[in-house]
Amino acid sequence: GETADTIMGMRQALERGALTVAITNVVGSTAARDAHGVVYLQAGPEIGVASTKTFISHVISHYLLAIRLAASRQRLSPERLEDLVASLRSVPEGIRSVLAMEERIKQLAIKYSGYRNFMFTGRAINYPVAREGALKLKEISYLHAEGISGGELKHGAIALLDENFPVVAICTSSPTREKMISNVHEMAARDAPVLALVTEGDDSVDDVAADLLVMPAADEAAGVLLNTVALQLFAYHVAVALGTDVDQPRNLAKSVTVE
Repeated sequence: GETADTIMGMRQALERGALTVAITNVVGSTAARDAHGVVYLQAGPEIGVASTKTFISHVISHYLLAIRLAASRQRLSPERLEDLVASLRSVPEGIRSVLAMEERIKQLAIKYSGYRNFMFTGRAINYPVAREGALKLKEISYLHAEGISGGELKHGAIALLDENFPVVAICTSSPTREKMISNVHEMAARDAPVLALVTEGDDSVDDVAADLLVMPAADEAAGVLLNTVALQLFAYHVAVALGTDVDQPRNLAKSVTVE
């Protein structure tokens, strides 16, 4: 609630008469004071500079807000509303399942920690998850990482790929899964080592991916949260393997209070 450019943007919206709602973890922050309304994440203090639990909490808060707005405008059938709420309620158990996979994620992180460049890719709502995975890796391990939409790969980024440029590809259940599988084949054909996140029971990329991270079954909305936790853990263990300061990475501050 103190990031300078966010506060500036919010104040410009206020000056133009827009209704503003702050979603923040800090009670009494500048954003919370200035906005018309506020949603507190209630995630508890996050000591590390890189945001992990507050990122997840932000996504869930936006999810809840969207459901509430859609329901209040009667844009959702009772059945659809029930399905969306049930999906959200499944997230804690899904995250516990991902945390139980930590040893496997650690092994993969150690294996990939020797590379200097990474590409993370996903489609639709998994594209922001790919960007989050890349951001966490570069923040705490100091490795170069980029989050690229699967649909953008052939518009330039695929030229980077070779045997020294691994790709983390999100291929879990979603309407764009088939297109992501096609992307994995294209990237593997360029000799890039592909670490693919796949839903349990899916063997579509077994023959081309260098490694698989098998994720618990979940619908698309819940699955993005599970994928996020898995990539955050991957970044954490890469950083630990490299011996960097995970909680206080160099050159970074918790809040960017100047433009």
